[in-house]
Amino acid sequence: MGPLSNMLKVRKNDLPLLYTVYFSFFTSGMMSTLIGSLLPYMKSEYELSYVLGGAVLSAHQIGNFTALILAGFLPYLLGRKKSTLVLSSGIIIGFTMMTLTGNPLTLIIAFVLTGVGRGTRSNITNVLISEITENKTAGLNLLHGSFAIGAFLAPLVALLTTSIRGVHWRLAAYLLIVLELFVLLAIGRSTISNTPTRREKGTRPDFLTDSSYWINTGILFFYLCTEASVIGWLVTYFRDTGRLSASLSLTTSTALWVFILIGRIFCAFLSTRMNKNILLVILGSLQLLFFLLMIGIRSIVLTYISLFGFGLAMSGTYPTTLSTMDPRYNASTIVTGTTIATASVGAITMPIIVGSVAEKAGIGSGLATISITIVTMLVLMVVKLLRERPATEG
Repeated sequence: MGPLSNMLKVRKNDLPLLYTVYFSFFTSGMMSTLIGSLLPYMKSEYELSYVLGGAVLSAHQIGNFTALILAGFLPYLLGRKKSTLVLSSGIIIGFTMMTLTGNPLTLIIAFVLTGVGRGTRSNITNVLISEITENKTAGLNLLHGSFAIGAFLAPLVALLTTSIRGVHWRLAAYLLIVLELFVLLAIGRSTISNTPTRREKGTRPDFLTDSSYWINTGILFFYLCTEASVIGWLVTYFRDTGRLSASLSLTTSTALWVFILIGRIFCAFLSTRMNKNILLVILGSLQLLFFLLMIGIRSIVLTYISLFGFGLAMSGTYPTTLSTMDPRYNASTIVTGTTIATASVGAITMPIIVGSVAEKAGIGSGLATISITIVTMLVLMVVKLLRERPATEG
């Protein structure tokens, strides 16, 4: 048993599955940012309009949302392993379709399929880590840290494959497809159940009347409002406002993922040493502070310092919130899928709201609306702390 298994308190028999889950979420992180990195090249080669470019990105989110529901119920029909293999293959099929044609309908279907694969991975990996690790908070933070590593590396892969002897954006897509084939092979050989399961305890609609469930889901909803909007609009904000040069603006997205990765590792360590609900309130407060600094100051140095603080504060919110939910809910693909799907609506709607405000009042005002979602999230964190005090560590 190594340091990782000791920290997470994982049984020796579950170690291969643990590594498979982390590798799976690593490739999901690569896929999520590679889409944005390759879209400009697809747009140029296939002569896509801005409207169609936005439509395919929305299609990805719709696929993600749909899969979060399907991944919650299909295990009862096909079993966890088969349902995961079937739905995850959407990433391979979708990226393959992207490299073959620029037909608008085909591209929309392709992006829907990538979203289906992403949503499936998000559901099953969170459930499996909650089941096989006793230290769920550390396990989930490291899980989302693996996602951040993939998200950080993908733009670098895209840069490398498109800067050597011309534009070869398909090489990055092919590399992801190969990695995803290895993921499917590893899942197929894993110990994930291959038979349909019985309805799990705690998966009845009772959870829909549980106020604590909705408080946690609300925190995740407003967090994803913030995350999706900041990641989607950050580069545009710094470039269009003239706060940073075009080249420096591009580095903000990569820098944010580095800081998120560092923060998730730190939160995984910190979560074993303090009350998790207090940790959430601290993270929410720091998000608000550093976000206001980030959009309010003009110094380049202070901008990166605030970006660093904001990334660290964002990093642990999602996995820590999931880990503090009722254990029955964490062990249920139906409840987990419903939670993440509901929260994902925030990731779909808030970037559109930011864009609408920016269209009328400028990108500065548009980005400033994100502060509303951070404040609302923080209020829910405080309510959660007061309701669950004293909280038990798990």
